[in-house]
Amino acid sequence: MPEADHTQKEKQFYTDIQPKNEGFFLKGSNSYDWGMKNRLSNIFDPKSGKTVMLAFDHGYFQGPTTGLERIDVTILPLIEYADTLMLTRGILRTTIPATYNKGIVLRASGGPSILKELSNEQLAIDIDEAIRLNASAMAVQVFVGGEFESKSIHNMTRLIDMGNKASIPTLGVTAVGKELVRDAKYMRLATRMLAELGCTYVKTYFVEKDFDTVVAACPVPIVIAGGKKLPELDALDMAYRAIQAGALGVDMGRNIFQSEDPVAMIQAVRKVVHENENPRAAHDYYLTLKNENNR
Repeated sequence: MPEADHTQKEKQFYTDIQPKNEGFFLKGSNSYDWGMKNRLSNIFDPKSGKTVMLAFDHGYFQGPTTGLERIDVTILPLIEYADTLMLTRGILRTTIPATYNKGIVLRASGGPSILKELSNEQLAIDIDEAIRLNASAMAVQVFVGGEFESKSIHNMTRLIDMGNKASIPTLGVTAVGKELVRDAKYMRLATRMLAELGCTYVKTYFVEKDFDTVVAACPVPIVIAGGKKLPELDALDMAYRAIQAGALGVDMGRNIFQSEDPVAMIQAVRKVVHENENPRAAHDYYLTLKNENNR
């Protein structure tokens, strides 16, 4: 039995201090339960409210993508600079050290390869697997306007229902097919649909015009996809403009791991996302680190 409280010290109930009732720091997330918020805090930095996600899940439909031929060689040096990793369960189990203690976003949909119609995906993991792997979120591809639009949306809503039961967030990823126009009108439609149907946050592409309206119309956080490989300054500029328009981070892959110096590039991206550094200064920082690394 515990000992009785015989201390002579006067008890302090701090009756002059009102209990704090602070809202959660992340857009649209205040009504989630504790477990969901805690997992989101492993993805988004509570200090800046933003995230640098490192995406290297490309192999689930592309195979050994350039820069990802040996993830143990090219990606492991980068993970300490990422807020969270976007990857498949296969790579998580085979390659990522179990001592990694930041966010894990699991690719939860898949099926066809790059040789087939990509929109015909299905759910590729169940909720028990996500729990076993200590996932901070699960990611599902959604093809608004694609041939299998309804099927991909059904994949998403099933994943949301499973995730809500276990307090695991769902990241809805807006896929853009060759036949679809990448403009603000389409992005407003796709991101709003995903948010309305229950996604915890959304990944989409940055568009040059009116991206701020895409963010404003979406009631949950938006992070941008890195997209195709760009020159380093252009990639930093894209990230900067997205953040200034209201995006809460990036999920960047090729523009980091295909960079001439990936370690320097991910640190420069962090400068833009977490410190609001302008693209030119961030690029100078990248060049400085690159020169130091090559000595």
